[in-house]
Amino acid sequence: MKILHVDPEAGFGGGERQVLGLVRHLARRGFENLLGAAPGSALSSTLPAGDAEFLPLAIRNHLDVRAALALSRWISERAPDVVHFHTSRAHAMSLFLPGSAARSLVTRRMDYALRRGWRTRLLYNRRVAAVAAISEEVRRQLLAAGVEAGRVRVIHSGVEVPDALPGPAGRAAARSRFGANGEIVIAVVAALERRKGQDVLLEALSRVRRERSRFLCLLSGDGSERAALEARAANLGLDASVRFLGYRPQVADLLAAADVFVMPSRKEGLGVAILEAMAMALPVVASAVGGIPESVEDGRSGILVPPDDPEALAAAFVHLARGPEEARAMGRRGRERVLTHFTMAGMAGRYADLYESMSSCLTARDRR
Repeated sequence: MKILHVDPEAGFGGGERQVLGLVRHLARRGFENLLGAAPGSALSSTLPAGDAEFLPLAIRNHLDVRAALALSRWISERAPDVVHFHTSRAHAMSLFLPGSAARSLVTRRMDYALRRGWRTRLLYNRRVAAVAAISEEVRRQLLAAGVEAGRVRVIHSGVEVPDALPGPAGRAAARSRFGANGEIVIAVVAALERRKGQDVLLEALSRVRRERSRFLCLLSGDGSERAALEARAANLGLDASVRFLGYRPQVADLLAAADVFVMPSRKEGLGVAILEAMAMALPVVASAVGGIPESVEDGRSGILVPPDDPEALAAAFVHLARGPEEARAMGRRGRERVLTHFTMAGMAGRYADLYESMSSCLTARDRR
């Protein structure tokens, strides 16, 4: 089958990592991939030539008719079996593509509530044949907005699981690179935006008074809240125990150095960074929001806390610090859970099944 993937985003976030992994695994399965992406984007420059053919497609906004015409031309010339929209901006182009709805699908990654109304019904019930939700929570939001249940299928995001974990020497080297000297290292990988809740994390660390010197918190990511978060950390007296690392395209060394992974989000579709940490056998402390409870089993692979609750977050840190054996057991169970439910290969297989079912429906309809 030939699949046209559409992702016009310039940055390289969790969604783009999912697209890259999906394309790679589909290519291994014998699928022919086309990728419509912005010229010069991180995704287009990262894509191996053997996995997909790159099609330059810049989409400026949801009403970019010029981009829609270019996309329509690609569809006419290349005749893909399926058009897969990976972002809302890409999905908006479906309104300008007459005749393509039966072979189109969209992946919905965000757990924000959709506005009910004619536009949502048109986009999700008429302009695509299927909607892939990355979690049950995202599915619930779609149904609440009036999307037909029969069109929605849950396909959890996936990650690549390393064959082996770093041994004592590898962990020691990683910890040395970050200046860890006996502290319990807390890793955070997330954009520095309010929805990710790093402000709650700082408040939690300020409450771990007697044991504060035992923690070193490493925050990977950048965003609009960075200056405010750095100022807040200084005001709370956390300069010695919190470090802002900025955006890091690779976080394997950070995860190798960590003892605990934290995701204090206020909103989260599923949390790919959580899955990556679990794949490295790290116990997780996270907010019980969005799709996170579908990946982290409270008390087994981590500890779930209410959002916006620094006291609960602080208590979870102290609990894991005082029970290192329990923390390591949580990490092992988390890795096993990812291997069973959240691999990139498994995700690609579920998308392949969806593509095949869409193609079969088209064939059956053509025969009639």
